[in-house]
Amino acid sequence: MSSESFNERIHAALARLTLAHHRRVRRCVESISTTECLVDGHRCVSFATNDYLGLTRHPRVLAAFTQTAAIQAGAGASALIAGRSKQNAGLEKALAEFEGTESAILFPSGYAANTGAITTLVGLNDAVFCDHDNHASLIDGCRHSAGKFFVYDRRDLERLSDSIAKRRKDFEHTFIVTDSVFSMDGTLAPLPQLCDIAESFDSTVIVDEAHGTGVFGVQGKGVCELQHVQHRIAVKIGTLSKAIGGLGGFVAGSEALCEWLWNNARSQFFSTALPPAVTAAAAESLRVIIEEPERRDKLATAAVFARQTLQECGLTVLFDQASPESSPIIAILIGDDDLAVRVSQRMLECGFFFPAVRPPTVASGTARLRMSVCCDHTFEMIRGAAYQLRDVLRSER
Repeated sequence: MSSESFNERIHAALARLTLAHHRRVRRCVESISTTECLVDGHRCVSFATNDYLGLTRHPRVLAAFTQTAAIQAGAGASALIAGRSKQNAGLEKALAEFEGTESAILFPSGYAANTGAITTLVGLNDAVFCDHDNHASLIDGCRHSAGKFFVYDRRDLERLSDSIAKRRKDFEHTFIVTDSVFSMDGTLAPLPQLCDIAESFDSTVIVDEAHGTGVFGVQGKGVCELQHVQHRIAVKIGTLSKAIGGLGGFVAGSEALCEWLWNNARSQFFSTALPPAVTAAAAESLRVIIEEPERRDKLATAAVFARQTLQECGLTVLFDQASPESSPIIAILIGDDDLAVRVSQRMLECGFFFPAVRPPTVASGTARLRMSVCCDHTFEMIRGAAYQLRDVLRSER
C-alpha cells in the first residue's frame, strides 16, 4: 500500500467516525484545584476526573513526590532488571498490608495489571467468564488469554451458574472476572453471589477494584471490604491512578501468586518500572486514606446529594437499587450520540465539565454524560451543575 493510499484510508476511516458522532478530539486540560480546571483555556467546575478523595493535591502526597523527584526522575529500567527501587518495594509492602494479603506486585498502569494478570493466569485448558460491562482492559485480558472466553450478565447469575456447570468438566480451571465498580454507571458487582458460584465449581474470582479502592468500606479497602468477601477473593487487582491519586496498577494476593506474576506477566517485566517519586507519593496516599476517613464520608455525602438532585431535576440517572447511592460515578442517560456531544459542549460553555460517553465505550442508544464526584465538591457546585444540565437538555431537545 502506497503512502498516499494509506493516508486516504485513514482519512476515510476518520470521516466515518465523524459521521457516526464517535470521533474524539484531543483537549488540553489544566487542573486548577481538585474541583476546577481549564479546558482549552476555559475555566470550569470539573466532574470529569477520578480523583475521588482529592489526593492528587494533598500536601503530604505532594511533599512525598517532590522529595523523591528532586533526586531521581525515571526508574531507568524494568523492575525485573534494575528499576525496583526502595520506594517501589516499600509501596508493594504497604499495598499488601493495606489489602490484608501476603504480597503485592506493581504494574506500570491499571490496564497493564489487568491484561498482564489475566493473560498470565488463564491457561490453554481454562475458561474465563467475563461480565459484559467490564472495563476494556479486563475484556482485552480475557480475550487475549489462552483460555476459552465467555461473556455473562451479572443481572442473570442463575444463567452464569448453569453455564459454568455445563462446561466445568471440559476445563482444567475456570475464572470469573469482574469489576467491583462499573465505571460507566457506578453500580457494584454482586461479589458474594459470584464467590458462591465460584466456590461451588472450584473456580477463581478475579476482581478489579479500580474504582473501589479508597472509596468503599470502613477502611477504604473497596467493595470487597464493603461486601465482606476480602478473604474469598484470590486475585485482587487495583490501580494507583484514581482515589490514590497517582499512576500505576497492582495485584494483591498470595506470595505464590505475586511470584508467578513477577516471573511471567509480560506487561510487568517488559515495562520500565514506575518512577520512585510516583510510588513514594502512592505510599503516602495510602496512609492518608487510613488516617483521614472523613474524606470518604464527605465523598459519600456529596455523591448521595448529587444523585438525588439530578433525579429531582427530572434527569434519568442510570443505576440499580442494589448499589449504594454513595457511589461517586453517576451516569445521566442522554441516548442519542450527537445530543450527548452537544450537551457536553454546552455544559462546558456554561462552566461545567461533563464528559460525553458514547459507543463503542457504551452500548448503542445509551450515550450518557458521566459525572464523577470528588469529596471537595460543594453542594453549591453540584446544585448549580444539575440545574444547568436540566436547562441545557430542555433547550437542546
